[in-house]
Amino acid sequence: MFLTISTTGTSERPATDLGFLLHKHPDKAQRFSTAHGTAHVLYPEATVERCTAALLLEVDPVALVRAGRGKGRGGAPDAALAQYVNDRPYAASSLLAVALSSVFKTALRGTCEQRPERAAEPLPLRIEVPALPARGGAELVRRLFAPLGWSTVTAEPVPLDGAFPEWGDSRYVRLVLEGELRLSEALRQLYVLLPVLDDAKHYWVAPDEVDKLLRAGDGWLAGHPEQKLITSRYLSRRWGLTRQAMERLELVRLAEADDLEVEDVDNAVDETTDTEEQPVPLAEQRREAILAALRTAEAGRVLDLGCGQGQLVQALLKDVRFTEIVGLDVSARALAIAARRLRLERMGERQAARVKLMQGSLAYTDKRLTGYDAAVLSEVIEHVDLPRLPALEYAVFGSARPRTVLVTTPNVEYNVRWESLPAGHVRHGDHRFEWTREEFRAWADRVAGQHGYQVGFVPVGPDDPEVGPPTQMAVFTLNAGRNDDTKKEDRVA
Repeated sequence: MFLTISTTGTSERPATDLGFLLHKHPDKAQRFSTAHGTAHVLYPEATVERCTAALLLEVDPVALVRAGRGKGRGGAPDAALAQYVNDRPYAASSLLAVALSSVFKTALRGTCEQRPERAAEPLPLRIEVPALPARGGAELVRRLFAPLGWSTVTAEPVPLDGAFPEWGDSRYVRLVLEGELRLSEALRQLYVLLPVLDDAKHYWVAPDEVDKLLRAGDGWLAGHPEQKLITSRYLSRRWGLTRQAMERLELVRLAEADDLEVEDVDNAVDETTDTEEQPVPLAEQRREAILAALRTAEAGRVLDLGCGQGQLVQALLKDVRFTEIVGLDVSARALAIAARRLRLERMGERQAARVKLMQGSLAYTDKRLTGYDAAVLSEVIEHVDLPRLPALEYAVFGSARPRTVLVTTPNVEYNVRWESLPAGHVRHGDHRFEWTREEFRAWADRVAGQHGYQVGFVPVGPDDPEVGPPTQMAVFTLNAGRNDDTKKEDRVA
């Protein structure tokens, strides 16, 4: 990955002051170790009239994969060749943004003891990124950078192969920014917008990323016309964090409009006297209900089928009663996010031995899933097309056959209580169906009878006397005495 920062000057205000502002001497080539490779800072040119600083980040994709795999402990969900052969060593991404903030940390803050007046004033800058992933194309690049004070924003599409122009352009652009801005402003813009244009981050986005975004976006993000897109992509579309960031940015906008401090605007609540309890999110209530049912069943080895981004796996790991936890999902991207959430690459040997992430589909039988105490399908069945549901039923209840199976799904009757949900709409765009309590019970009773289970039902969330709870959970318990002969009957049926 490569990025250059250039400026021009005069004998009175030499361009080589750029070295003071970046805190990197123009006469030296320096190396810095980062979490994902080696960063080099060098100056291809350094004269009074013109000075260019270059940041080169060497990334080892093999080392990245090995770190993610947790030394063979199951941290990597996908062993495809794409993990080793990809654009990470060459194209600007969140890896370069992290290196930028690490190597030029003081410059991002706008601090320079030797040249404080230069740090505080705009400089004639030219920034070039030869290969920048741009999900949204050159037009999005211009929409993001043009409102930030740059006089020229050039986003030149990079062809897939210059020898075969008929193949068209790649998703990469050559970015050139020219204009007069403070160096700290330019660096903070790059720190935010490089991963935004790539629309991906190489690390798990934690709640503290909101603070990082607001610090880097100070002075420009609150009024940016693409604020929502920038915030959403920077926070990897984690909607709770995005909403939190948007609310705080709106406070900044209101404070700036009235020439006030944010604290003077956001003063409606006295934290010392506010005793109102915050409602517990339904997702958290659902996890607690699942954990309680698993403890009641005395399950030690647990399958989380359709584990998604690993929230339940993370909760299971906190309880030592669960000695082996397997998360299975068809989405490699979701499993990658789950691995980052769990920090598998940093996990100790004993803890890592308890957890495994696997890619697989519940539409097919899988011998890896047999022999477990319990299986959880939390908000999974409603994502399956109804004609394919019997295949899932057999894969779980007929083939894997854990002693206990927990299935949660939305109660469609409760949807009328969601003020933000239009009438007749399901809760998620990917839901193939949502069942009433009667429909869910009929399905569960049929599956239990067919495969030799008993089933009970547990409400999750506030149990409305008219429409029931928002989530319904079925607890399946394998009948004692069911054997392989019975399983063969199930298969024939």
